[in-house]
Amino acid sequence: MNEKEFAFSKTNYILLIIGFAVVVLGFILMSGGSTTEEAFNPDIFGTRRTVIAPMVCLAGFLFVVVAILWKSKSNSEEEDSEKTVVKDDKKSSE
Repeated sequence: MNEKEFAFSKTNYILLIIGFAVVVLGFILMSGGSTTEEAFNPDIFGTRRTVIAPMVCLAGFLFVVVAILWKSKSNSEEEDSEKTVVKDDKKSSE
């Protein structure tokens, strides 16, 4: 109990970094040349920009949500043991 308790564990931070990297990869896949008034660039309607890149970004955002909600087993086991100790203390005081 004397240790500072953080909202996220090391695993959460690693998963968050991976999720953000996937989102950045999706935005990189969306980048490229554009159409000007002088010349039309048909690549702006390519499958990579209109289908693959948005799906990669969506997957990255979903992965970030999972990383935020992820609860490691060691944290849950510690909380369960703390709850047991609190219950035992209440029973012994009665």
